[in-house]
Amino acid sequence: LLLRWRRWKGLWAKVKAARQRQEQGLARMEKAVRGFREQHPSVKMVSILSLSLPELSKKLRDGSLPPEHVFYAYVGKALQITRETNCITEYMQESETQLQQAKPPGKLGLLYGVPVSIKDSINCQGHDSTLGFVKNINQPMAEDSVLVQVLKRQGAIPFVKTNVPQSLISFDCQNLIFGQTYNPLLYTRTPGGSSGGEGALIGGGGSILGFGTDVGGSLRFPAAFCGICALKPTGNRLSKKGVISGILGQKSVVAAVGPMAKDVESLALCMRALLCEDMFSLDSTVPPLPFNEEVYSSTQPLRIGYYETDFFTMPSPAMRRAVRETKKLLEDAGHTLVPFELTNVDYVTFNFCVRGMFADGCASFLKKFEGELERGSMGIFFWLAKSPNWLKTLLSWIAKPFVPRLSHILRSMRANTVDELWSLHHEIEESCHQFIAQWKRLNLDVMLCPMLGPALGIGYPGKLSVAVSYTILYNSLDFPAGVVPVTMVTDEDEEELKGYQGYFRDWWDRTLAKAFRGSVGLPVAVQCVALPWQEELCLRFMKEVETL
Repeated sequence: LLLRWRRWKGLWAKVKAARQRQEQGLARMEKAVRGFREQHPSVKMVSILSLSLPELSKKLRDGSLPPEHVFYAYVGKALQITRETNCITEYMQESETQLQQAKPPGKLGLLYGVPVSIKDSINCQGHDSTLGFVKNINQPMAEDSVLVQVLKRQGAIPFVKTNVPQSLISFDCQNLIFGQTYNPLLYTRTPGGSSGGEGALIGGGGSILGFGTDVGGSLRFPAAFCGICALKPTGNRLSKKGVISGILGQKSVVAAVGPMAKDVESLALCMRALLCEDMFSLDSTVPPLPFNEEVYSSTQPLRIGYYETDFFTMPSPAMRRAVRETKKLLEDAGHTLVPFELTNVDYVTFNFCVRGMFADGCASFLKKFEGELERGSMGIFFWLAKSPNWLKTLLSWIAKPFVPRLSHILRSMRANTVDELWSLHHEIEESCHQFIAQWKRLNLDVMLCPMLGPALGIGYPGKLSVAVSYTILYNSLDFPAGVVPVTMVTDEDEEELKGYQGYFRDWWDRTLAKAFRGSVGLPVAVQCVALPWQEELCLRFMKEVETL
């Protein structure tokens, strides 16, 4: 007991130190901004913050806007937003030094002078990548991830790291070290996760471009919940070297790193900058595919598949309306829309995704929590995860007639033999080929899909892991998928929600109905999807949706 108490005390001391460092960083930001304002009282911060990324980068590169003005405008705004939402975990003071370094000789990078924010789990030299775990405090990274190296070579200035949920395997944004991050649009709502700090900071206007990761919707949830845009590329289009994932070595559900910004043109500019020789030489596992300008700027009419529901998670009235209204606008603009029949989403969710991620019987996942202070809202999950296979099978059998979805989850969390895992990988490949065959039969260019929304209340994502079905499908298939906000929840949507029952009418469906309530005025997005390696086409489609 004494040993446990000592260890517990030691962990709390680390948490306290990390929070102090966070506060000191914010104090440094405040001091730096105050100093700049005193020296440059005539600089109009508001007009700088109102520029889009393409406008801003043009002014920075042609010299009409000094990088210092932009930097301190965003440091000031980021400070305001983190005071409101608790989204920043660390201020990177070396960004001030990077700013002072003279212009590089020769051609300026596409992101010259642009301040960028970075998710906690993306390595930055000299800074922790905690993933919300106490054991990772005071473990500074030896080098930048490839993504951060390329950003710097393109002239960008990474200036803050942002908050995540403990372990990243969640679409909320809370951990014991830095606490809960709040949605900038409504503080009682989650910003989404796991790139929730990014969503809150960019949604609040404190960053013009940020980077996160996505293994089940972790870029797309925060973008949709905070009313901004994001792109989850094909898993290997951008380098993941130096990016820490929630479950190391897991290959059934494909993770990706991607950008988040207020608009689609910013995402396109970012991809243009990243898909360069530096990226391909620093990580030779990334295919050397530069940004395809021709595809992105094409104005050819598109053939677009669409569906309003996956028949697993019943869409909220606003989600359904978002797809319908977007479909109508696209048709009026001369595009062809074709219904796409989605089948077996329940099988994909349980058998490919849950089973794939926890194929070792949750051993790797549980290992991360050894010696940690808190397991968040995962109490019952931990108990189930730790249970032996025979007990998971028994409980699954007992639950089947009453709560079929719980039964499936329990069955999917059993440990697999190598033989079973290989069979699963084969089945996932076959399923992907079938999905592509259906896509090709309909001769589609892209697909319009629902995106979970509006933002759920804080604490709800922990109870609603089944609601990731709309997003995790495209991690399983490894297709590029972007999110664009298209509408807001209306009084009519709220009224219609009273009749929401879900497809299973179980505890999860009742909880989701509660989580959606009271959301008038909050943004709702759609997902835009393309085939693997077609990021430019995906962005072109997103741009079309945004424009309309």
